[in-house]
Amino acid sequence: MQERLELLEKEYEKINEDLQKEEVISDIKKMTELMRRQRALEKTVHLYREYKIAIKQIADLQELAGSGDKEIAELARAEKEELNLRTRELEEELKILLLPKDPNDEKNVIVEIRGAAGGDEANIFAGDLFRMYSRYATEKGWKIEVLSAYEAERGGFSLIEFKIEGDRVYSLLKYESGAHRVQRVPVTESQGRIHTSTATVLVMPEADEIDFELNMADVRIDVYCSSGPGGQSVNTTKSAVRATHIPTGVVAACQDAKSQHENKANALKMLRTRLYDRLLQEQLEKEGQERLAKIGHGDRSEKIRTYNYPQNRVTDHRIGLTVQQLDRIMEGKLDIIIDALLLENQKQMLAQAK
Repeated sequence: MQERLELLEKEYEKINEDLQKEEVISDIKKMTELMRRQRALEKTVHLYREYKIAIKQIADLQELAGSGDKEIAELARAEKEELNLRTRELEEELKILLLPKDPNDEKNVIVEIRGAAGGDEANIFAGDLFRMYSRYATEKGWKIEVLSAYEAERGGFSLIEFKIEGDRVYSLLKYESGAHRVQRVPVTESQGRIHTSTATVLVMPEADEIDFELNMADVRIDVYCSSGPGGQSVNTTKSAVRATHIPTGVVAACQDAKSQHENKANALKMLRTRLYDRLLQEQLEKEGQERLAKIGHGDRSEKIRTYNYPQNRVTDHRIGLTVQQLDRIMEGKLDIIIDALLLENQKQMLAQAK
């Protein structure tokens, strides 16, 4: 472990030196890559340096503990015990930090939520999930931007796509992809019966030109009038944009920005992200990597979570976690679930690393 940490510290120092060089400063692509790697190494290197200082201090205290001065020796032994405890904590933290990293963890995300099985109630639930993630993003200090939204007649959305920008967004939201199931009495139900409906969530790491170069010769751009609930035209100006990647048939459409120019930029951003996400999935399958059946990148249609309103209960089926805090979770207090998913993932990776 120490050898790996020494190599990472040297790499970090080299990056810091390179970032001062004129040829790097003038190369935006190179500078972006280096700064991304610098951020990825920063916490590990800082903790390793703290660890090395603590080890040296323990060695110094060992000498003092053998001092003829009883009081000094006792103080040294007490401080040495505290430092031993801290070094053990640092070792555990460093073990986790040395686990294989998802290269997309630092990225912003584009999220797609669709009303699925359950008609009107599924669309209403899609709106509830959007509100939940919006509240969570606000609590984290992240910025949220709606890229495209198709409102449903009775509330919610048949489809909403939005971007979340901030610190390590993908690292926290990547386990949200899948089918989310709700059990409750719909507002449209006159008999008071509990219905089960679903909405699907797809979280994709936002791709930039460094990740995926989009050849515009392969893209067809169509413009049309934006539409509101039920498909009715909401204006007579052709400002909505649909971008189609001809070789794959992947489509991205945007209609919520103020101008055709903005909608086109957003549609291309979404298209690049969809194609990058598709590439990531294909690579995982090709390399035969485990998809972490319990959590992570498994079948995106699988049911991952149930929200039971009558019992104020949320269950994450991948890790068997049940909490009686649905009201708080729907207000964006998602950390209780996301922290549990991250912890389980770390446990699995540490077990595989042994």
